[in-house]
Amino acid sequence: MKNILFITAIAFGVLTSCDKVENPYPVAEPTDLDYTLYPNGGDSVSYFANEWPTFIENTNTLRNVVIEDFTGHKCTYCPIAADTAELIHSEYPTRAFVATIHTGPTGDGIGGFQSTSASFPIDWTNPDGLDIGTYFGGLPSSAFTGNPRGTVSRIQNGGQHTLHVNDWRLYTENAMQDVLNVNVQAELNYFPSTRGAFLHTEIELLNGTVADDLYTVVYLIEDSIIGKQKMPDNSTEEFYIHREVMRDCIWSGWKGLQLDGSHLDVNSKYYYNYSYELPTQYDADNVHFLIYVRDEVTDEIYQVIKKKFN
Repeated sequence: MKNILFITAIAFGVLTSCDKVENPYPVAEPTDLDYTLYPNGGDSVSYFANEWPTFIENTNTLRNVVIEDFTGHKCTYCPIAADTAELIHSEYPTRAFVATIHTGPTGDGIGGFQSTSASFPIDWTNPDGLDIGTYFGGLPSSAFTGNPRGTVSRIQNGGQHTLHVNDWRLYTENAMQDVLNVNVQAELNYFPSTRGAFLHTEIELLNGTVADDLYTVVYLIEDSIIGKQKMPDNSTEEFYIHREVMRDCIWSGWKGLQLDGSHLDVNSKYYYNYSYELPTQYDADNVHFLIYVRDEVTDEIYQVIKKKFN
């Protein structure tokens, strides 16, 4: 990772009351965040007192879905897949999200569709995205042999995690009807003067049968950016709008941070807190985080939410 990010596990005190407590206030100040990104003189005490969020009870009962669109700027059929994902997102803007990942399924993830050249000079790939592509492409009998291809919250169908674009809508709409196993909520404080982002997340398990081997992951997504793209008629669109481009996995790499006891509070909720300096090449009005929880054993993503910077 090129950017430095810090995460803290907050210690919670033992509460004497048996009543439900909403986001109990940490006993110890979280000292591992990069408070130089806080414009109030880097004052951690001030941030802790004035900016630290209090989460109310999460009453959400709906399962959200993320479509991971494996693509490439030299892939002629990939714009059709991108349009399909964007249409689904436009119809379910708060439930169905998109992460466009420039990767291939084999080798180092960079095939002919992702490679750069004098005519296609922009490298849209990142190490985490390439690792995701090669992982799903390398699974036994994987049907991910070329672009476009995608996952719908990595839910298996017929032994496959990846789906043809024609199946994305059906499996997205089906998944949104599933019982919610994990709830996630988050607050994001962004300070333009320092380009500092402080992300605070709460994870609640609603189904004890999925309690083992869960990980939380944060994607940095660029909403839209213009660049060249091969089109279905084999022409080149000079000003193609690439949407929902996955740029990085924050802090943890693509596998995420395991839900463990050091992040668990007395109400059986997990808290993960991050500080992050937004790189200068990104416009804060044009990026967001996707936060999700995945199962290490099945690879399924149980819940995903979106947090805009501004």
